[in-house]
Amino acid sequence: MMGRRRWGALMAEHRRLVITTWIVVLIACGASFPLLTKQLKSPDYGVDGAPSTEASRLVQRYFAGQGDEQDVIVFDAARGRIDDPARKAAVQKVVGAARGEEGVVTVIGPFDPQARGQVAPDGRAAIAVVGLKGDGRERPARAADLQDALDRAAPGDGVAAYLTGYSPITNDQTVVGTADAERGEAIGMPIALAVMVLAFGAVAAAVLPLVLSMAGLVLTFGVVYLLTFGFSFDSFLLTIVTMIGTGIGIDYAMFIVSRFREELARRGVTRGGPRRPEAVAEAAGTAVATSGRTVLFSGVVVAISVCSLFVMEAPVFREISTGVLISVVCTLAAALTLLPAVLAVLGPRVDAWSLPERWRPADTRSGAGAEHGPWARWARLVMRRPVVFGLAAAAVLVVCALPVPGVKYGIDLGTASLEGRPTAKAQTVLERSFTAGAVSPVQVVVTGPDGAALDAAGQRQAARVAALVRQDRRVADVESLPGSGRVLINAVPRVPIDSSAATRLVKDIRSGIAPEAAPDQQVLVGGATATFVDLSEETTGKLPYVMALVLGLSLLFLLVVFRSVALPVKAVAMNLLVTAASVGLTVWVFQHGHGEGLLGFHSTGFVQVYLPITVFVLLFGLSMDYEVFLIRRMKEAWEDGHDNATAVAAGVEHTARPIAAAAAIMVAVFGGFLTAGILELKEFGLSLATAIALDATLVRLVLVPALMRLFGDWNWWLPGGLGRRLPRLGEEGARTAHPEVGPAGASGA
Repeated sequence: MMGRRRWGALMAEHRRLVITTWIVVLIACGASFPLLTKQLKSPDYGVDGAPSTEASRLVQRYFAGQGDEQDVIVFDAARGRIDDPARKAAVQKVVGAARGEEGVVTVIGPFDPQARGQVAPDGRAAIAVVGLKGDGRERPARAADLQDALDRAAPGDGVAAYLTGYSPITNDQTVVGTADAERGEAIGMPIALAVMVLAFGAVAAAVLPLVLSMAGLVLTFGVVYLLTFGFSFDSFLLTIVTMIGTGIGIDYAMFIVSRFREELARRGVTRGGPRRPEAVAEAAGTAVATSGRTVLFSGVVVAISVCSLFVMEAPVFREISTGVLISVVCTLAAALTLLPAVLAVLGPRVDAWSLPERWRPADTRSGAGAEHGPWARWARLVMRRPVVFGLAAAAVLVVCALPVPGVKYGIDLGTASLEGRPTAKAQTVLERSFTAGAVSPVQVVVTGPDGAALDAAGQRQAARVAALVRQDRRVADVESLPGSGRVLINAVPRVPIDSSAATRLVKDIRSGIAPEAAPDQQVLVGGATATFVDLSEETTGKLPYVMALVLGLSLLFLLVVFRSVALPVKAVAMNLLVTAASVGLTVWVFQHGHGEGLLGFHSTGFVQVYLPITVFVLLFGLSMDYEVFLIRRMKEAWEDGHDNATAVAAGVEHTARPIAAAAAIMVAVFGGFLTAGILELKEFGLSLATAIALDATLVRLVLVPALMRLFGDWNWWLPGGLGRRLPRLGEEGARTAHPEVGPAGASGA
């Protein structure tokens, strides 16, 4: 405790140096942001070593003429036929411009001799197949340059040209997703500021959490930019980092600022009174030593949770984990250095621009006040009927969690939300005149065993595979391409590549057609849809391991933090229940389609494949903030000599207001993303917002006091042998009024 108090006081003493250093660092990080956006790549949904990944590797090795990615230029004639002389000349002009772009390996125009079925049967549209080369970071930029070249070529003569494919779609997703995120923040942040003004009763104090969260985010973006020189990150990461960084930044700042104001009031430091720098430094030191320690513990739990995603052998999970981990570290750095320095500068002016007296909450309730305030009275009401209140709250959460066992996974590329963008216009033309799956064919690579060249029998089996794929009603067209003794079969689905029907097609080729037609050969199915299938299997297969890792490590860490057996078990169980309830509501809404009209979406019949596991990890870490903050305050009262019921009431009284305010802010921030057009942003927004709301109400205000009352002195019991082996993490044993005991005062020490 003394070390942390000295740290906070040290930040206060050297406040000018600390703030100046932060300003310089933030300016540098802010300047790097435009460069960061250029370094980001398309989302990589691949899985290390999966069949789709191996198929992609073989295509790049033996069919280099196809490029690393196949995209499509879609030509649309508003009136008349696309093959009329003037329109045909306009199409040829665009094809020529495309061939001259960097990174374009090949372009097969609709009127080229080798073209097959690239003019629509209705005569109103045509397509050119484009092969792009480059890694995941280069292809999005090259796709964007190619679309610009198409715009410059301006076909005219009633012909429009649009580029579509995986990288073009993700480029448009980035544009729309960024706009969605900005709109969500524009809705959530003013609400957050209003809530904080009401919670603190002062504008100056309310602004500080926003300042801290912005500082943490800017530092995060700067660190991520530096890491892009050695690692790759996708564009969606910025949205996730912004959502999480804003939420935890506001949370951490509210806890520390609330404690700082309480410590100022306890020392009699008020606005208009004599300046007492020593008292202000002491208040900052104590705030860091108490709430700052709680914030640090909470950050460690979040870090433990997100690090569990590293067991997933998929880049998309590693990138999310890395980004959120960096955000947590940067936010903690700001909370434990910049914030105490700013508080020391402000001192009692933290209450500047206060609301009228009746709107200002008391920042300190010591003694009887803390035991008999409004929130303490609520806690005592719950503790008088703990079974009734506890069962009611648990029943609500269980009902919300019921849809979880029926969850279905998929990936929605979000083309329906890209209205007005080139890829959305291209998709409309494809669905009208060609087939929705033309945007990205299923790639079936047939080789000999272990990738060897095919012999004569193998060639016949490859032809048999192509024939059976062509007979499938879900396939519109099939093309077989030889390459160095291997065969590549491009199958164009009739259905959208991110649909359930396309997923079943991939599975049927793997489990039915391939074993039947080529039992002696290696048949690998790749392409976008196959990648989605493999990611879904990786997610479902690794989910139990991720959950076990998160729950086990969190339990061990909380055992050290709380120095109790019952409290960590209850914390983990309640967080697990809240997370299940939140995911269940998300499944009920987005998979089953309830509330489509209200939220403005059309159900795909599944949830994004990476959403449940990511939400579980993030929510488990985020909701633990409130648990640690609340239980630590109860433990302070217990260590001061209060009985269990009084300690619970005092803990709820001191923390209910900042927890409620912080939760309302996070609900506003996350809920703002429900206005997004991108479906996955809506899903993340609903999951996070509902979880925080359920956690701050049913759990913190009902289940916690009910269970604390039922467990009684067992809450604080720790076996003596275990207690001697566990580190105390700054606990000051001399201050503790109770030994670590169980019921009837049985000492555990």
